[in-house]
Amino acid sequence: MSTPEARTSGSGVTTRRGAMALAGLTAVCAMTAADSGDEPAFEAADVAPLPAALLPPASHVVLTALDVPSGADAVRSLDALARLAREPGGGTQAAIALGASWFDKAGLAAARPVALTPMPTFVGDVLDPALVHGDLLLQVSAGTAELARQVGGSLRRAVPGVRVRWEKHGFRAGGQLSEGRALARNLFGFMEGYGNPSYRSSPDAAEVVRVAADSGEPRWAVGGSYQVVRIIRFATRLWDLEPVPVQEQVMGRRRDGTWLDGTHSTGRPVFDADPEGRITPLDAHTRRANPGTSGVAAPRMLRRGYSYHDGPDDQGMLFVAFQGDLEQGFAGVQRRLAGQTLDRYTLTVGGGYYFLLDPSHGPANIAG
Repeated sequence: MSTPEARTSGSGVTTRRGAMALAGLTAVCAMTAADSGDEPAFEAADVAPLPAALLPPASHVVLTALDVPSGADAVRSLDALARLAREPGGGTQAAIALGASWFDKAGLAAARPVALTPMPTFVGDVLDPALVHGDLLLQVSAGTAELARQVGGSLRRAVPGVRVRWEKHGFRAGGQLSEGRALARNLFGFMEGYGNPSYRSSPDAAEVVRVAADSGEPRWAVGGSYQVVRIIRFATRLWDLEPVPVQEQVMGRRRDGTWLDGTHSTGRPVFDADPEGRITPLDAHTRRANPGTSGVAAPRMLRRGYSYHDGPDDQGMLFVAFQGDLEQGFAGVQRRLAGQTLDRYTLTVGGGYYFLLDPSHGPANIAG
């Protein structure tokens, strides 16, 4: 990741003012996101039992990291925001996740999930202090960018005392559904999402993303998910200079998702049959992430990528991952990726670790 281009750089309850800010939400939320792709929309019976935030994503998202007051107001702010986010309006989804610092401010450090810490700096990261962490993460998804922004803004303005730490707007280009997987094309021109567990008629997705009862986590956290957000800047001008075959060698897949050895996009190539990397380079992104070798388990996480474009020198991906275990999911993968060729074209500048509550567990359960 050393390319110069890649490195350009109260009370907590709903107030009358907040109620007025929310008064127009019903009208604002009249728009709904249409499903697109090669198969019909998911039916409830077809989808693994997952929180709404983990179901097939809408076309647009706003991720807002918030800081809250300390003491009892930290708990009241969470409770108020969680209640408002439960039913944000037709065509939108809203979810609240907790950062490690929220537990300290609320005086509930003993109740913090075991692995929930501030996101560490991984090899190659250049984290901007203004774009990392946050006491809470508000995620609002909608069919249009305007709707996501308006709903997100209305929700946070309705809770006094909260302050925006950072905010990013993302979109999914060419979104489609394929074999129970939500796909989208990123700003490097590649389809992604094939490696995710299928949503359709499978318990796998729920098992991958949810904290298990025997995990040693606090009782209230069982059924919740660790959420990772990474703000990854793309050196798109440098990338676009590379011929497509070179790009595919860097990624380890064809642009359409097919593996370099011809294996179908949802299949698994046998890397052991290519020990010297003549077909798929040893430092290709996908091979590093999931080498398929003895002793290295397949990553257990549900990944979601949103593109963002805040100017010619600030565009890339909002990488989001949900998992029941950070080491079996994102953290283990990220360490394997150190030194991959893709690092020449990307730079992680922000994000954070958060914990997404099981919707059936209200914030009051955290205090026991």
